[in-house]
Amino acid sequence: MYNKNYLSIYAKSFNWAGFFLPKKTYQKCSSLYDFCRTVDDIADDRNELVVKKKNLSTFKNDFINKNFNNLIIKKMWDLMIDHKISIKIIEDLFAGVESDLSEKVQLNNKKDLLIYSYRVAGTVGLMMAKILNVKDRDSMKAAIDLGIAMQLTNIARDVVEDSKDNRFYIQHDFQVISNTLVLANLFYKSCFTSIKEIPFNFRFAILVARRVYRKIGDEILKTNNIEGYNKAGKIYVNNLGKIYQTVLSLIDLIKLLLTKEKSHYMSDEHLLINEEVDMNERI
Repeated sequence: MYNKNYLSIYAKSFNWAGFFLPKKTYQKCSSLYDFCRTVDDIADDRNELVVKKKNLSTFKNDFINKNFNNLIIKKMWDLMIDHKISIKIIEDLFAGVESDLSEKVQLNNKKDLLIYSYRVAGTVGLMMAKILNVKDRDSMKAAIDLGIAMQLTNIARDVVEDSKDNRFYIQHDFQVISNTLVLANLFYKSCFTSIKEIPFNFRFAILVARRVYRKIGDEILKTNNIEGYNKAGKIYVNNLGKIYQTVLSLIDLIKLLLTKEKSHYMSDEHLLINEEVDMNERI
């Protein structure tokens, strides 16, 4: 049941960054990704909606009841125990994925978009911060911001693909897509100085992941208009681009060593999310 490394198969940008992590830490990140990917795959497979709901409910119950015959679940619980990851964070992740299991998914405003992005990706950023032994509370909030930034990038990239599944997180309009990337960039910027709170031997990998994923947004904007966007298909950063972003990340690492700026996060946006989810309980 557990013979694939989903991180290397499906998450090329993250796997590239993971190369710069110590092997043991990479394996932990891989276990986290395997769990999140398994949950996501249940919602995204080609089964009928009623089957997907049943499959997700079964997996969720197996997780809650600690069915360690499923090695993905066992490894997730090991991470939670070792790094004091609250089960509330996992419940948030499940809530986000469950919200995708409807005949039609439509987010109507910025608050809905932020809450959804927190649930399916901000949670992952927070869990990653705990795995990387981040202790500062503001830095853990900034890790949520990095997850949200990456999810907003995903949403901006996948408008056409998501619409085929009757999911409308944002409008199929180039100005709206561009505005979503502007918001993503604010989240990318907000989390930068907080990376200095990550233990040094993990820091560079996070800088690389941040830069490579942010570059996807730049590639989207290069399509210039909705016609170019529609023709572009799945937008990604090629290996040459990843190498260039990795070099730029070295400069970021030096900047972090020199900066005295305190870590911060998107406090106004967090207030919106906190109307639905108490993030302080999760941290």
